[in-house]
Amino acid sequence: MSANGKGALAGIKVLDLTQFEAGPSCTEALAWLGAEVVKVENPKGGDQGRLAASEDGKTDAFYFLIFNANKKSVTCDLKSEKGLEVVKKLAAEADVMIENFAPGVIERLGLGYDAIKAVNPSIIYAQVKGFAEDGPYRDYLSFDMIGQAAGGIMSITGEPDGRPLKPGTTLGDTGTGMLMAISILGALYQKRETSEGQRLTVAMQDAMLQYARLAFSDTMKTGKPSARAGEGVVTGGNAPMGLYPCKPGGSNDYVYIYVNRANNRQWHRLLEVIGRPELIGDERYETARDRFERKDEINAMLEPWTMSRTKAEAMETIGSAGVPCSAVYDTVELSENPDFEERGIFQWIDHPTRGKVKMPAWPVRMSGNDVKVEPAPLLGEHNEAVLSDWLGLSDEEIADLKTDGAV
Repeated sequence: MSANGKGALAGIKVLDLTQFEAGPSCTEALAWLGAEVVKVENPKGGDQGRLAASEDGKTDAFYFLIFNANKKSVTCDLKSEKGLEVVKKLAAEADVMIENFAPGVIERLGLGYDAIKAVNPSIIYAQVKGFAEDGPYRDYLSFDMIGQAAGGIMSITGEPDGRPLKPGTTLGDTGTGMLMAISILGALYQKRETSEGQRLTVAMQDAMLQYARLAFSDTMKTGKPSARAGEGVVTGGNAPMGLYPCKPGGSNDYVYIYVNRANNRQWHRLLEVIGRPELIGDERYETARDRFERKDEINAMLEPWTMSRTKAEAMETIGSAGVPCSAVYDTVELSENPDFEERGIFQWIDHPTRGKVKMPAWPVRMSGNDVKVEPAPLLGEHNEAVLSDWLGLSDEEIADLKTDGAV
């Protein structure tokens, strides 16, 4: 929503046939930017993400709430002819349609690109899959962690002498969804000039390559697989760089310090901070290479200093001196930080069944748009409104569809 009640994508209609996270994160971004996103769900249970992580198996999971804000929900039984017909009619009115069913499902339903293009030649038709449809793994199922493994992310995550690890973030899902959202915006812009739609496809495996570009730059240089670097970076060569323990010694009581290797200014500032000004100009530490070769010595200097301070104290002292650093904040510390709420980065929603819930909002601040988070819809909450507004159906016609089990 914007200050005048319209978002940047006001007037854009998105038909959302996605579930879980990769597709929903894409359409949620479009919804936050003002598009009218109508989520099509199975009348019996809806998006599988609704209850997949629900505590009681009945109430919409927080997982669902966090990826489906600002959307509308319409139910359609895709196994019934009337339900499919409703979806086709909705697609005929949409600017964008997006799906992330398992390979081949959307085509078997009769809702593939060619079928939808026949009823809406200018549609932007987007598909999110695990693997490329023209690749050797096109029929394989995929989830976030599969995409991360297949796209190289796990191979560069973990300790140098350890096994590959999955990052804590769902990069395969949300990372892929964000790339598709960007591409949809590009297609919408192009459509303004050409009046033509197009088909967009992205595979999680392919998307992960985009997020591993730094690692590929290392391979370009060495001709070898990019190595895992633990808390460092694959290009290496920096010291100090990494996590340093702080008091009282909890699981997240660390500060990350990074000294730029381009020059010595940050290194000299850090020496002043930790009370070792006599080392400024010391030839043993004056180049990035020297410091990297003596990183164990440098770590031994820093750790007693950081361990005598909390991570917040360490961050404030080092950061204010002009040295890049940050405390390792956990999810509770971040969600309870009033700064984020004051700036609208966390926002409260009032959900019909969950009550008051605080959730992360759209992080890009737009001077012409105040992006307000609205609660995720209940299953079929907007059947009447959407079928009336988009298709012009009467109350009686909608009631008949309900009686038939089509919606």
